[in-house]
Amino acid sequence: MSGPKSDLAGKKVFISGAGRGLGEGIALHLASLGAVVGLSDIDAASAEDVAARITAEGGTAWASGGDLGSRQVYHETMAAFASAHGPVDALINNASYLVYEPIEKVTEETLDRMIASGLKSVFWGVQAYLEQRDPDAAVGHIINYSSPVAYRGRPNTGAYTAIKGAVAALTNVLAGELGPRGIRVNAIAPGSVPTPATTGFVSPEQYEQRAKGIPLRRNGKPEDVAKAVAFLLSDEADFINGAMLAIDGGIIAAG
Repeated sequence: MSGPKSDLAGKKVFISGAGRGLGEGIALHLASLGAVVGLSDIDAASAEDVAARITAEGGTAWASGGDLGSRQVYHETMAAFASAHGPVDALINNASYLVYEPIEKVTEETLDRMIASGLKSVFWGVQAYLEQRDPDAAVGHIINYSSPVAYRGRPNTGAYTAIKGAVAALTNVLAGELGPRGIRVNAIAPGSVPTPATTGFVSPEQYEQRAKGIPLRRNGKPEDVAKAVAFLLSDEADFINGAMLAIDGGIIAAG
């Protein structure tokens, strides 16, 4: 994958849930900037497909399948990536499981699956990254995923909102805890971005209606998110730590 010279060239970046949607878009973009990307997804074939596309375009990618809601699986997966390509420079905690439903419909099975994918995986990812990071590296990066729903209550998103609010709070803690080690921890809050993960819950007509209420009058695109992630990983953001970057066209700001 040829692209402009970037301060991400050669950096090893691990991305969870990278087989489709926003994770896929981030992987493709970072690879185009020269990053060595490690992709993991519960659907192994999807991660392998994205890695194959990157490799075919001249980039470097590594793929694995597994449920990163499991501490053991996450640690083993990150260790395998580091064994193949060297110490990990950055972690993108992208994995999640999305269900929108009224609060009275939430089942124990659904909640457990959502917490494992969207919150427990963040803890395990950070632990695994700390183990596989070069201890002598001056700079490290962790980017977590929150959401505008953590700041603006939206009906029928109780479980998802609780998880994304927890991720936002955890990001603040990690920024203070890991900052002295040279690790910048930030979060992003992507707004209305049509992806395969959301098509079962939001119709094209609903997305069209959403766009009318966004100050920029359009829905987001995966590349909007990918470019923001690349910025946070770059030297241009070297004094940004503990930030929540809204990539939402103004949804949070305007309510």
